Amino acid sequence: MASKDANVAAIFGATGLVGKELARRLLSRGWKVYGVARRPDTSMATIGGGGHRRYHFVSCDLLDSCEARDKLSRINDVTHVFWVTWASQFSLDSPECYEQNRAMMANALIAILPKAGRLRHVSLQTGAKHYISLQGLLGGEVGCYNEESPRVNIGHNFYYGLEDLLQEMLPLYKVAWSIHRPGFIIGSSRRAYYNLMGTICVYGTICKYLNLPFVFGGTKRCWEEMYIDASDARLVADQHVFAATRHEQAVEGRAYNAINGEYFTWKEIWPSIGAKLGIEMPEKCTFSGDFVYSLAMEGKEGVWNEIVAKEGLVDTEMNDLANWDFLDQMFRCPFKMLCSRSKIDLIGFKSRYHVLDSMVYWIDMMRDDKIIP
Repeated sequence: MASKDANVAAIFGATGLVGKELARRLLSRGWKVYGVARRPDTSMATIGGGGHRRYHFVSCDLLDSCEARDKLSRINDVTHVFWVTWASQFSLDSPECYEQNRAMMANALIAILPKAGRLRHVSLQTGAKHYISLQGLLGGEVGCYNEESPRVNIGHNFYYGLEDLLQEMLPLYKVAWSIHRPGFIIGSSRRAYYNLMGTICVYGTICKYLNLPFVFGGTKRCWEEMYIDASDARLVADQHVFAATRHEQAVEGRAYNAINGEYFTWKEIWPSIGAKLGIEMPEKCTFSGDFVYSLAMEGKEGVWNEIVAKEGLVDTEMNDLANWDFLDQMFRCPFKMLCSRSKIDLIGFKSRYHVLDSMVYWIDMMRDDKIIP
């Protein structure tokens, strides 16, 4: 049992892009951390340096209400919950995805809330898809979404279900909460379904190995214009902690966009990303409106396996790190997804990153972890 004044976190999705960063940051500050996920990640063994002695992994299938109740009711010293996970078995915006994600969070809260008498704050991570529908229609063609932009009454966005569930359950236990909406997240994980850095790094590594051009395949608008906000996993983790610990009364039940907040275009940064990945000639870093990643990388699993063996990398399959359909969808998105961060700025959050700096940092981290050469 933790001491009366100690902070104790339960991170749901602890092996993901933001979950790992949350664990690192909280352990470095002396927190006790429960990391909850279905499967462990071996890279978590040394997380936080010596702080891993305060890290306790809980393997739990949150869709199994009996398992959730059995395992989570035991962690009754929790002061802060960070929800940075989701169930991806069904298509986004589908009724099945909505119901599954709401059930997963409900199972966790039902297990924790009656037992965790010290619980003060729940931090929920959703995303910029809060403002749009993936079923072909928008929530209005706007230049920049803010947190008060209306919900889209099309499809079944599970983000809404999670927000509503907090509103229904947490006031009964006098627990505060905040909501954080990142853009595309830049980080490193072998457990993330939408892993931009993993996908780009695998692609660039294969291009270098086969002496292929490092092509940006997408729309010209996405190539030349500021099109979607980036969110460094470090920034998103810092914002979770900032809201949960420094402004509990100010943020209760409020939502905040969680974005880097710096302007960029892919045209400006793509050659530098290529150079970082070993594509030495800038002319090989090109744009093509006809290039499709899922087609170009089809059948390249054997090439990746050769690279892993030759370079002595952590044993991964190509699809553990790369999601080619995701890259195609992001670079061919028919509408902009840009958000304002003025609301979080107003309560004193200072962290900002330029997207190229973020990518260079995470490429270095992936190399240090022997995920890429």
